[in-house]
Amino acid sequence: MNTPRGTLFIVAAPSGAGKSSLVNAVLAKEPGIALSISFTSRAPRPGERHAQHYHFVSKDEFKRMVADGDFFEHALVHGDYKGTARQSVEPQLASGKDVLLEIDWQGARQVREQVPDSVSVFILPPSRDALQTRMRNRGQDSEETIARRLAAAREEMSHYDEFDYVIVNEHFDAAAAELRAIFVAHRLRQPVQARRHAGLIRDLLA
Repeated sequence: MNTPRGTLFIVAAPSGAGKSSLVNAVLAKEPGIALSISFTSRAPRPGERHAQHYHFVSKDEFKRMVADGDFFEHALVHGDYKGTARQSVEPQLASGKDVLLEIDWQGARQVREQVPDSVSVFILPPSRDALQTRMRNRGQDSEETIARRLAAAREEMSHYDEFDYVIVNEHFDAAAAELRAIFVAHRLRQPVQARRHAGLIRDLLA
């Protein structure tokens, strides 16, 4: 019997909306979902580790990978390239494992074109003031960078209606519970359960 293909989950948000913290909190309780580690051409921020937070490569190396067709999706974000390598996604989906992509709206659009049955979630901040405060509290970016990210956030947030689900990250625990509920509910949909438990259903109806 063929292994049911895994589900591809997409989570996107403007910078500073708390996407990474929410994803990490949910994955800690959902070990059945694998987080795909993106490639980026930007330098690591303080505390970031290669192959744990991102695969850090040079712009020339990134462009070579694009030319070789290595990316499932890629985009230029805030002046730096980001992308998801095919090798990080396809083998795991084929083996039946669910995979989560933590990417921007541009990448999400590319992925949905290739995987129409993917499940996408957009995270919104509770206000523009909260978004600005969160960016500053990280203490990782210059004022110039923060200003640039705030200017880009409105454009990013305007694409919320391209996603299946929208979560407002006002209270972290509530937002994390909502994100996890989306993952759990999708796994319990009839077509997914019918594939996963084909043998059981066949025996029950015999």
